[in-house]
Amino acid sequence: MKSQWDCLLQNLGEWHGSFTRLSPQGALIEDIPTIVSLEGLNNNQTIRQTIQRLTPSPDKKVLEYSSLGRGVFFLDTGAFSQGSIQFGPFSEFGAELGLIATREGNIPGNRRLRLVQLYNRESQLYQITLIREYRAHTAAPERPPLTVKDLLGTWQGEAVTGYPDWREPTTYTTRLQIEQESSDRLTQQLTIGTSEQTITSSASIAGSVLTFTQGTQPVQVLLLPDGGSSTCPTQIKTGQSFFLEMGWLLQPDLRQRLIRRYSDKGEWTSLTLVTERKI
Repeated sequence: MKSQWDCLLQNLGEWHGSFTRLSPQGALIEDIPTIVSLEGLNNNQTIRQTIQRLTPSPDKKVLEYSSLGRGVFFLDTGAFSQGSIQFGPFSEFGAELGLIATREGNIPGNRRLRLVQLYNRESQLYQITLIREYRAHTAAPERPPLTVKDLLGTWQGEAVTGYPDWREPTTYTTRLQIEQESSDRLTQQLTIGTSEQTITSSASIAGSVLTFTQGTQPVQVLLLPDGGSSTCPTQIKTGQSFFLEMGWLLQPDLRQRLIRRYSDKGEWTSLTLVTERKI
């Protein structure tokens, strides 16, 4: 596995796009054009990050850093997550998940998709921000909004999980089957590794919102522009493990999912990238 810093360097460049704030149900709150640049200084030993919000009164924020915080983790493709390392009641909580499109040989591509999921002091999901970006001078096209039809079928995947305590990453296979039972319901079956145990669940469909209620806390999947999706609990319950996930349909038969997991004690435990193809 590459060093964390080398993985970060795959995100260098000038990224044009927008920060789109959404309600938990996907309603548009605001859409702000942005330019985010990450520049390597001192032979890439330091990163200068510049964030420009192109509003009627533009503002610019400049950060420089030469190390990464405890709540940040990168994977070999340049995918990353940063956010709270501990969930607790009566405090705000959230995380960002970021994927970067890659070409053959894991060469960084010309689009990124990032997602921020935020919870209020009552542990309720209250805001989602979708960040769609392309490299300057490439105008790499945006993908169509994700639909239920896009998800249907059997997806064979390879997963890699990294750990914030720097253990060796683990890899395993996944198999996800998604079928639509009716206009307002779908079912999915997930098999992890060589285990014959399959987790079956079903969701209601209401427009671009899928709701799974079989577990101890309801999980919502929100279908988003640019082939994106947001998966997370609508309310986090103390004493129960949970995960935050984003998905990105890169091609009709290729999808990535990035999953940040928390234990039943509220501790951030891992980050998993699943790359799956429809078979």
